[in-house]
Amino acid sequence: MHHKDLYENLDVCNGCDHHFRMSVKRRIGILFNKETFHEIDLDELTDDPLNFIDIKKYKDRLKEYRKKTLCNDAFVLGKTEINNNNIVVGFMNFDFMGGSMGRAVGAGIVKGAREAISNKCPYIIFTCSGGARMQEGVISLMQMPRTVAAIELLNKNEIPYIVVLTDPTTGGVTASFAMLGDITIAEKGSTVGFAGKRVIQDTIREELPADFQTAEYLQEHGMIDIVVHRKDLKNTLTDILEHISKK
Repeated sequence: MHHKDLYENLDVCNGCDHHFRMSVKRRIGILFNKETFHEIDLDELTDDPLNFIDIKKYKDRLKEYRKKTLCNDAFVLGKTEINNNNIVVGFMNFDFMGGSMGRAVGAGIVKGAREAISNKCPYIIFTCSGGARMQEGVISLMQMPRTVAAIELLNKNEIPYIVVLTDPTTGGVTASFAMLGDITIAEKGSTVGFAGKRVIQDTIREELPADFQTAEYLQEHGMIDIVVHRKDLKNTLTDILEHISKK
């Protein structure tokens, strides 16, 4: 594949239709008008609540990824529109520590829910994550009930909540807000699950299907509403938002 062909085909292989991971910046440019996308600043939080050190300090890791991605953490929040339908939209950034969910990501998701309630518009989240952030220990795990509470707040205020699962969506993200959408969409071929396939096989001592934890497998088993090709994602979201606005 020539890289220009891949780029023009929205990072999808022309031969086998494999969907490669896409950066947040590129996804925003494809789905939304850059002039109408207004990023919402996330609340500032103190870094490294546990003074965590593995082969290097967690504070140093954060500095490295902030320099590399030009993002403060693994979540980007903004206000925009699709076909004149106002929305609040959040993106998990896999380029920032594998899109792992710590305090900052949890706070961003909660802030997005509050913005959607304030503006009385749908809330859409694009997931792409390896799960909870180990460097924040139990604090990262507490983001699971915290984000679930935020989604419950949306439900109480009758605010539509749409999730777009992209490759990969795993761990504590799958076990919390990612699977609570009023409508759950997944990009074609995405890996979606909690524990890894090998871990599950070793635990239950059984061979799992080849397509286990794929978007198509989960749709067949009732956990995902729509599996969509990346080229059709914007039109699919437009149709859903048009239907919601008419209701």
